[in-house]
Amino acid sequence: MKHCFGLLLLIAAPAVAQPSPVMDAVRLQYGNAKRNLIESAQVMPEQHYSFRLTPPQRPFGEWIEHTAALNLRVCATAQGVQPPAAPRTSGSKDEIVKAIEASFAFCDAALASMSDEQALRVLNPNPRRTALDSLLGLVASLNSHYGNIVGYLRVKGITPPSTARAQPHKH
Repeated sequence: MKHCFGLLLLIAAPAVAQPSPVMDAVRLQYGNAKRNLIESAQVMPEQHYSFRLTPPQRPFGEWIEHTAALNLRVCATAQGVQPPAAPRTSGSKDEIVKAIEASFAFCDAALASMSDEQALRVLNPNPRRTALDSLLGLVASLNSHYGNIVGYLRVKGITPPSTARAQPHKH
């Protein structure tokens, strides 16, 4: 009887564990982009949140707000739910940082337990897209937004977070 129980556990274990290597890779890349964007929002001084690289470009703060709205929209779509309203801010650094952090917390919850099987489900009303399509697009967009934001930071003499982490610490 003891051996039968052990055998039952071995047979049931794969069904319970369900590894998700694709979503694990998505979560890793998402996490890197999330860290870069939150740290960028934190490191930019408030007086530069209205700074534009050129007149037709978004101000720095609007890039962060735009990214927060993107997170909410895409992560809601990936879950098959209506997106929450993007927070309205007064444009202050504190409010914008809170908005980007909250949008990533919303996405964290969406991605935390999503399996590969769940990520491959077809989204309504677009039967040609899956949750995975949306999430891969989100990671690409987050990295693209960070690429834009790096220019703003560098022009203001600020080392971008990813570069700062890669540099050896000076004592």
